[in-house]
Formats: sequence, C-alpha cells, structure tokens
Amino acid sequence: MTETGVAARVASIVEPALIDLGYRLVRVKVTAQNGCTVQIMAERPDGSMTVDDCEVISNGVSPVLDLEDPIASTYNLEISSPGIDRPLMRASDFARWAGFEARIDLALPLDGRKRFRGVLRGVTGDAVLIEPGNVAEGADPVVALPLRSIGEARLILTDALVTEALRAAKAAQRETEESESLPDADNDNAPDPQDDGPSGGIGGNDKSKPGKLKAGQKSAPGLKGAGKGGKTQSGKRPNGRSDG
Repeated sequence: MTETGVAARVASIVEPALIDLGYRLVRVKVTAQNGCTVQIMAERPDGSMTVDDCEVISNGVSPVLDLEDPIASTYNLEISSPGIDRPLMRASDFARWAGFEARIDLALPLDGRKRFRGVLRGVTGDAVLIEPGNVAEGADPVVALPLRSIGEARLILTDALVTEALRAAKAAQRETEESESLPDADNDNAPDPQDDGPSGGIGGNDKSKPGKLKAGQKSAPGLKGAGKGGKTQSGKRPNGRSDG
C-alpha cells in the first residue's frame, strides 16, 4: 500500500530530498482541505520528530516542489509527524513495528473479511503477517494479508507503543544535546566565552539562534518526537511556487 496519483508524484519528488536531509518519508496525502493541501508526513530514522524537524523539512522540500511543480493549482504545504498511532504505508513499516498491535482494513476482502486487528508479525514476500487472536479453532494463528489488498493500516495506541515512543523521543533529545555540546571545529579562532564579545558583554560569541518559523507558517506543540503535534503549515503556494 503506497501513494497513488498526484500523491505518488509528490512522494517521488520529495523522498530523495528527505533522505538527503536525514529523514524518512512516511506518507504523502493530497486533500481538498483549505482548497488543496499537500501533507508530507516524515520522521527521523529512529522514529522521532520535532517541530524544528518540520521546519527543516519544509525549507528543504519547498525548492524541489517549486522546481518540479507537481500540482498546477494553488495549494498549502503541510509538514507533520506521524504521531504515536501512526499510519503504516510500506512493507518496511510493518516489518519495523513487528510486535506491536495494529488495525488493518483491506480494500479487497480476504475469505470474506476486511478488518483485522492484532499483533504484527513482520512481512513475508508481498504479504503482511498479523496475529489477530480471534481465528477459528484449528486455524493458523497468523494470517498473511497481501500488501496490494491493504486499504488502510495504523498502529493501535497501547502502553507498549507509548513506552517505545517516549524512549525514541528521549534518545533523540540526548543526541541533540550531545551534538550541541560538541566544540565547533571551525571556530578555533573565536574569542573565549569568558572574554568580552563584540558587544562588550560576557559571552559575546553566543551562537544560539531562536527557531523562528517563516512567515505564514505555524507550529503545533505535541509529544516531542512522538506525539500527534509537531507540524508546520506554510501559506498558499500558487502553482507550487513560493509566494516569497
């Protein structure tokens, strides 16, 4: 189950840019919300995502979309995190989240059944393995669902999933703090932080920068690196081009 139509075109354009930025594409969705909205759902390789990450992605993919111009009409670009009870789109998603509960709705019924809820058991070939827990007596407890037949799939919010999301968020925060604490190799000739800086005050070479969003963007707080928040939305973009 992957994107189709215009969403697939957008996905093919932005995914290489996301990889270059160090992120992973989760889903692209094009809706009629606010006229037309292109939602790009992404995450770090460890599954975390912050509001700052959303801004980085927005700034990184906007020029690519401007150049390729996949949508002729005016649209809003929205960058978001997948959230804890995230959608599952690709075979790698089902493999990665093996051991966690999910709900899968089939576009095409399997043995007269379209909805399955249970523990993911990975992927084999072109099928997703799930253990529903309510199979008939004597039947195989693990059911193989063809990927091509899956219409929608999503993780189910459980204590185990929340614990894993918090673990990933804390790990991402530690990584960020450690990277920020490393000395700047290109700043060997900078004045000592205890010396008077250019302004005459202590710590004049403070290099910290506030994470300001571009005009027309907004941020929504959420569980850092795991929650449903952490997204930014740009203003309208005529024919895929930034209105500057």
